[in-house]
Amino acid sequence: MITSTDNSDRPYKVFTERNIDSIEQFRQLPEAMQFDIKVVASVMPFRVNEYVINELIDWNNIPADPIFRLMFPQKEMLKAADFNFMAELHRAAESRDTIKKAAKEIQLGMNPHPAGQQVMNSPMLEGEPVEGMQHKYRETALYFPSQGQTCHSYCTFCFRWAQFIGDSELKMASTDAATMHAYLKAHTEITDLLFTGGDPLVMKTKILKAYLEPLLEPEFDHIRHIRIGSKTLTFWPYRFTQDDDAEELMALFKKIADSGKHLAFMAHFDHYAELKTDVCKEAIKRIRATGANIRAQAPLTRHINDDASVWVKNWKTQLSLGIIPYYFFVARDTGAKHYFEIPLARAYSIYQEAITQMSGLGRTVRGPSMSAGPGKVEITGVAEVNGEKVFVLRFLQGRNPDWCYKPFFAQYDEAATWLDDLKPAFGEEKFFYEDEYKTMCQARGL
Repeated sequence: MITSTDNSDRPYKVFTERNIDSIEQFRQLPEAMQFDIKVVASVMPFRVNEYVINELIDWNNIPADPIFRLMFPQKEMLKAADFNFMAELHRAAESRDTIKKAAKEIQLGMNPHPAGQQVMNSPMLEGEPVEGMQHKYRETALYFPSQGQTCHSYCTFCFRWAQFIGDSELKMASTDAATMHAYLKAHTEITDLLFTGGDPLVMKTKILKAYLEPLLEPEFDHIRHIRIGSKTLTFWPYRFTQDDDAEELMALFKKIADSGKHLAFMAHFDHYAELKTDVCKEAIKRIRATGANIRAQAPLTRHINDDASVWVKNWKTQLSLGIIPYYFFVARDTGAKHYFEIPLARAYSIYQEAITQMSGLGRTVRGPSMSAGPGKVEITGVAEVNGEKVFVLRFLQGRNPDWCYKPFFAQYDEAATWLDDLKPAFGEEKFFYEDEYKTMCQARGL
C-alpha cells in the first residue's frame, strides 16, 4: 500500500445556496452578478467545496474561467422569462416555500430524466421493479446507491441534476444491496456493473464494501468488470490521500483488482485545469497503484470546453498521468440545455480537429457520442453520398445489441443538436431502428 505524502489536515467544507454568502471570493463579485447567481441557484442545484474554490477556480478571470462556469450558475442558464419571474420573487423577498414551488414548475419543464432513464431502463425482479438500478444494455447494469446520491460539488450541466433537488419522485436510488445482488445473480448476461450516482465515492468505504465485496464471490463470476463512476478526482482528491478511510478505500480497490476482475475508475474531466494540482496527481498515482485503470470522459459544453485546443491539452495531460481518454459526449438534452448545447456539426468538427493532434494512444476517445433513448449514437463522419451531404452515424451501444456498429445516415443539418433533431437521408422515412424502438417504448407504456 502506498503511503500518502500529503500530511495536511484539510477539512471538507461545502457551500450551497443557503450559505453562498460565506464564500469570501463570491462576496468580491459585483452585486448584480451575485444576485443573478443566487436566483439561478434557487432553481438549479448548487454545491461547491473549499478545495474547488481555492485550488481550481481562477478568480482573476471571472466570469470567463471555465471552472467557475462549471460550478456557479449563470443568469443565461435559465430562459429569460423564467429568470425574470424568479428574480421578481427574490426581490420581493418571498418565502422559501414560494420560491421552491415556483422553481419546481421550471424544473419539471427541463426534461429531468432524459433518454427514458426512469421508465425505459428500470429492470424487474420477480415482477417488481428493482429500485435504484438501470439495465439499458444487455451486458451492462447501472446501480445508484442511495448513500451516493450527492457529489462533493455539482456541475452546472449535470444530466442527473434531478437527483439533487430534493424531489423523491425524481430520484433513482436504493439502499437494498441484497436486491441488487439478487438481480445480478439472475442475469448472467451482465458482465459489467457501473456503480454510479451522484457520486458513490461520497460514501464511506465500509458502506462501499457492503455493495462491492460480495461481487468477488463465485456466484458472481460473470461480473468481470466493475466500474466506479466518479468526479472525486476533480472535486475532492483528498478522498484518496488523507480522508480517514483513504487507506481502506485503496485496499478495497486492490482487493477487487487482485481478484481477477477488471476495476475501472470512470473519471470525469471537463477541462485540463482540473488536473493541475499536486494532490490530484498523487491521487491518480495511488488509484493506479491498486491495479485499477482510470478512464476519462466528459461532454462537450459551450462556455466550458468548446475549443479543440482545450481537448488536446486535456487528453494529453490525462495520457501523461496514465489515464485512458474514453468518451467525448454530446451534452445531454436536459437542464440548461440551451446554454450548453452545441450543434452536432460543430461538435464533430471540434472532435476531428482535436483527435488528429493526438498520437495513437490518445485516439481511444470515442465520439461525439449521444446517450439517447435508443442507445449511444456516435457521429463517425460527415460525407457526401450521391450528391447529398450527410452525417454518418452508428450505435456504440443499443437497446438491441444487433443495432451496434451498423452505419446509418442522416441529413446534414447545421442546426441539429441531438439525435431527435435528425432526419433520415436519401429519402428514407425513418431510421432502421425506429419501429423496433417504438415497440420497446409501447411495452413500457410510453
